[in-house]
Amino acid sequence: MEETVLDPLLAKAARAVDGEGAPPGGAGALAAAMRVNEKYSTLPAEDRSVHIINICAIEDLGYQPSEGTLLNSLSVNPDAKCKYGLYFRDGKRKVDYVLVYHHKRGSGSRTLARRVLQNDAALGTRSARQDQPLPGKGSPGGARQQEPPMDFHEDDKRFRREEYEGNLLEAGLELEHDEETKIHGVGFVKIHAPWNVLCREAEFLKLKMPTKKMYHINETRGLLKKINSVLQKITDPIQPRVAEHRAQTMKRLSYPFSREKQHLFDLSDKDSFFDSKTRSTIVYEILKRTTCTKAKYSMGHGEGRKKDSALLSKRRKCGKYGITSLLANGVYSAAYPLHDGEYEGEDVEFNDRKLLYEEWASYGVFYKYQPIDLVRKYFGEKIGLYFAWLGVYTQMLIPASIVGVIVFLYGCATVNENIPSMEMCDQSHNITMCPLCDKTCSYWKMSSACATARASHLFDNPATVFFSIFMALWAATFMEHWKRKQMRLNYRWDLTGFEEEEEAVKDHPRAEYEARVLEKSLRKESKNKEDEMEGIAQPAIPEQMASSLFHSQTRRMREREKHRNIPEESTNKWKQRVKTAMAGVKLTDKVKLTWRDRFPAYFTNLMSIVFMIAVTFAIVLGVIIYRISTAAALAMNSSPSVRSNIRVTVTATAVIINLVVIILLDEVYGCVARWLTKIEVPKTEKSFEERLIFKAFLLKFVNSYTPIFYVAFFKGRFVGRPGDYVYIFRSFRMEECAPGGCLMELCIQLSIIMLGKQLIQNNLFEIGIPKMKKFIRYLRLKRQSPADHDEHMKRKQRYEADFTLEPFGGLTPEYMEMIIQFGFVTLFVASFPLAPLFALLNNIIEIRLDAKKFVTELRRPVAVRAKDIGIWYNILRGIGKLAVIINAFVISFTSDFIPRLVYLYMYSKNGTMHGFVNHTLSSFNVSDFQDGTAPNDPLDLGYEVHVCRYKDYREPPWSEHKYDISKDFWAVLAARLAFVIVFQNLVMFMSDFVDWVIPDIPKDISQQIHKEKVLMVELFMREEQGKQQLLDTWMERGPKKSEPCSNHSPQAGPDGPENHGGAL
Repeated sequence: MEETVLDPLLAKAARAVDGEGAPPGGAGALAAAMRVNEKYSTLPAEDRSVHIINICAIEDLGYQPSEGTLLNSLSVNPDAKCKYGLYFRDGKRKVDYVLVYHHKRGSGSRTLARRVLQNDAALGTRSARQDQPLPGKGSPGGARQQEPPMDFHEDDKRFRREEYEGNLLEAGLELEHDEETKIHGVGFVKIHAPWNVLCREAEFLKLKMPTKKMYHINETRGLLKKINSVLQKITDPIQPRVAEHRAQTMKRLSYPFSREKQHLFDLSDKDSFFDSKTRSTIVYEILKRTTCTKAKYSMGHGEGRKKDSALLSKRRKCGKYGITSLLANGVYSAAYPLHDGEYEGEDVEFNDRKLLYEEWASYGVFYKYQPIDLVRKYFGEKIGLYFAWLGVYTQMLIPASIVGVIVFLYGCATVNENIPSMEMCDQSHNITMCPLCDKTCSYWKMSSACATARASHLFDNPATVFFSIFMALWAATFMEHWKRKQMRLNYRWDLTGFEEEEEAVKDHPRAEYEARVLEKSLRKESKNKEDEMEGIAQPAIPEQMASSLFHSQTRRMREREKHRNIPEESTNKWKQRVKTAMAGVKLTDKVKLTWRDRFPAYFTNLMSIVFMIAVTFAIVLGVIIYRISTAAALAMNSSPSVRSNIRVTVTATAVIINLVVIILLDEVYGCVARWLTKIEVPKTEKSFEERLIFKAFLLKFVNSYTPIFYVAFFKGRFVGRPGDYVYIFRSFRMEECAPGGCLMELCIQLSIIMLGKQLIQNNLFEIGIPKMKKFIRYLRLKRQSPADHDEHMKRKQRYEADFTLEPFGGLTPEYMEMIIQFGFVTLFVASFPLAPLFALLNNIIEIRLDAKKFVTELRRPVAVRAKDIGIWYNILRGIGKLAVIINAFVISFTSDFIPRLVYLYMYSKNGTMHGFVNHTLSSFNVSDFQDGTAPNDPLDLGYEVHVCRYKDYREPPWSEHKYDISKDFWAVLAARLAFVIVFQNLVMFMSDFVDWVIPDIPKDISQQIHKEKVLMVELFMREEQGKQQLLDTWMERGPKKSEPCSNHSPQAGPDGPENHGGAL
């Protein structure tokens, strides 16, 4: 039926090609529009009903086909044939990458032919001749309704897209457009990399690919083999059910891909030789280096658009470095590879994404190991290393948690045997303490702090010293274990010898840096032009070079004049043109950003960081004032229960305020750190990431740990004494620690902040924010018309569904929250032995939460190769070293461990701790209070107080040097400093010893790497021997002298050396 209808049109098209009845575009334009391009056509030849012209060309002839005719010319279900967007419309070429752009389209509905049968190969023609209309995109003589005109900004973006896509076609990629989507105003460009492009780029990127050669992996023998087999049987129920996670006894020899040595690789299935991760990486590399600089396009007439034209021209020049710049300028709104398919549903085809969802991203498999190899296969090495590191860290928290729980249980078991806490709880001692604040606070009994003293013993006991040493060695062991695990992964993932590519990637400039350099060159160029117009000599190009270039160009022009009859006076402008061109080239190539260009950004960075740290300190000071004023206010309360719980109430509320402020400032500091890094304009992506990580870590470290540092090392240190207290702003008296010390308050502060950050920031935000965004999208959908709602509820193409997902924002936030947690676990572990346990419980959830986010809620990120975790390893080592020092000071200065030892061995009369509490308290005569500071109700306890006690080492009031620091203080201080020095050096030595004893590279891995090198040498030696034998055979047969001897591998038959070498 359709052939009968289209026969007159075919005749009309044939006449148009011959020059009869041609449309206004001309015969050449129609011929270009009708040209069938088999390579880039969106349907295979066997599925097309018309073989001479495509449907878009018919539209250009003025024929408006009916919907039924178009559907009859197609397959029954084209979406199912292309697997709902995973393949081109031919159902054969896989979509490797997708570019998304916003466009403005008219209200009239377009035909289905626009979506299905657009000949995208015409983009190459359009880049050569911008005045020719694209097939299927409207024509001057077409009968269909024309689209409303776009403004020049949208027009500029469209031209830049067409030029860029034309350059992609020249690079060998294949494109297919789709603008008739279920998302209004959004168009998609599907990209496919053919086999020859994949081979070319794999060779350029030096991708290691598996060869035909296989070899046995060395297995352990004897007792180790039996132990491994027993462990494998025990851990089998917790292993993920994926093929990549099973133990391998054979491994393929890997070698950087080379087109000249394709015989070494198993190319029996070319479709699966490069997996989807590798294909998307290759396409992304092409997108990054493909330029967009021409944008031939007229802004229109009139003086009013000259400034806009100059601005767009400048943006065009600054955006010439590939897809990153085009995304930044809004030419494209998104670029991403596709997920493998749906992850849930009954009729969903099995794929790696579905397997990851079932065996990794589900909370029901929290007890299983992660399928790290499958994660690497799907997301790439960089993300695979992050989850591998997170898994190792979580595993290492298990022994730390067990030891921490034992230490805590030891404190619980010995709390009734602790003599100092028993003395504090004994009311028979009748120790009267000095007021905690001026006027409103009265004297109080030490026995009222009994609960705090008993709770302090749970964390302040001799076992905490052992636990601090254990955690320091644990941190060193963890770092060594990760290095060994990392080497195993490098061997398994063929990442050995990866430094060359890292250097190449490191030197690749960022688009923003190049834009800044080009802006600087444009400013210099315009300044030189102004100087030239004023008669100032231009030093941009030597006169001798300009003269030689002028003479050479003049000679070429004169030779061309003989053939083209160009007037001779046109050569008079060549000298000026050469000068201008050479000046611009010199500026573009030589200009770089110096420290003077970056000085404003550096100064802004310094001032901003200092200001943010000052804000953090000011907030801590504000919380201190809140604690002091609240304690004074509660002391005036008439309720005895309120007054008895003042310290607990003030501490708990202040910590909650600190937690809320920390969470809010974390989000602010993350945005500030990114902004500060952007204005620095780092040259490379690696430099940008490292600077961002440093700033974000510095600000978040200060924000998270400043309140804890205050309680650990500053609270109660600068209080003064009764009668001579230290005041803030001359009105707020500095707060002091409880009689049992500040360690219990430090434990409360650390536990609430740590648990609060993990519960709210790490888990609730990561779960709640995506759910909220989905709910907002649902509300927006309900507000749309019913037709749009029904269209939206239909099954989307894969690229449409992925576009609605959140873009991947990098691994920096994921690493950051784990590094901050690592600090909580190691820095103040002496005050909170249960920190590893809570971190372990959080990480079990965090792994599955991150996995679910990557699989279901984020667009698929571009796979990035990496052999380590980068700067994060150095940060971890720094925290591990700092933890030794901080724990030494916490034990010696914050806890009462050292004062107890000093009393036990220097002042105890019977070798016990009896009398320790009285030894740590000094006496004060209440008559020595300053005016206006004495309690308003001195008889609150029911009797008159003449002498009160306070925690310090000072002379009594009846001494000759009353209230001066006693010699006991100096003895305790010397013991504390000595402990810090001994503890720090001993633990550092033990950590370094662990580092030295455990080799970084496992012995079996080093043997396997050496074995691979030997096998590779043998493989190439046999190949060369086979070539030599073949050459000798040819020489004996007397080859013709006219045939040159090629340096490449000769083409051999089935018995040739290529097949022989490949079989090895």
